[in-house]
Amino acid sequence: MEDDTVNNKSDDQKGKGKEPMTAPVTSAPDRLTQADRSTRTRNALLEATARGLSRHGYGNLVLERVANEAGYSRGALYHLFADKEKLVLAVVHWVAETWYDEVGHLFVDEPDPVEALLAVARESAIYSRRDVARVLINLRAEFDGRDHPIGEAVDQTVRRVVDDCARLIIAGRQAGAIPPGPPPAALALAYLGAIEGVAVSLAGQEPYDVVLAEQAARGILDLT
Repeated sequence: MEDDTVNNKSDDQKGKGKEPMTAPVTSAPDRLTQADRSTRTRNALLEATARGLSRHGYGNLVLERVANEAGYSRGALYHLFADKEKLVLAVVHWVAETWYDEVGHLFVDEPDPVEALLAVARESAIYSRRDVARVLINLRAEFDGRDHPIGEAVDQTVRRVVDDCARLIIAGRQAGAIPPGPPPAALALAYLGAIEGVAVSLAGQEPYDVVLAEQAARGILDLT
């Protein structure tokens, strides 16, 4: 009879060299907080409203259509915005922030005043390719001469851009790069009107929108 110690392995020996089996570790999916969901809903509604204003203006803006386009119910819209006026006021601020993020930062980031003004002209043409580019143009036309919070918000936004342009015009004149001429604020308005007209009229006609926006800016600023 053979010794059991020879024919039989101990439990320790049988398990030697094998790693214990463990269940795979899976990370829990990221979950949006209520604040995240609210921000996502708000941004979607603002962008859909901006598209509606750019296409149809304030008077023809239908909130139910805006909510549907954004992918939300009208109740979700009214949960975030008390009424049409509050929604459009938020859009005016959203458009201004978007424009400054994409274009207006050049007022500060580009140290040369003339190059900054030309860069703003080019980038404004690119921005005007978006389907929200006519928001302020349409609202200015609808609320011109009216005592209304939306008209005032639009005017404040425009004044901010005019002031930034006028500051660069003054700096350019002091450096001898922009010749003397009309008051800086008047020239800034003409500059903005020129590049806005070209950019909106030629929106999407690349690269002519950018090329002609810069040429318009050079002409208004009387650059040689």
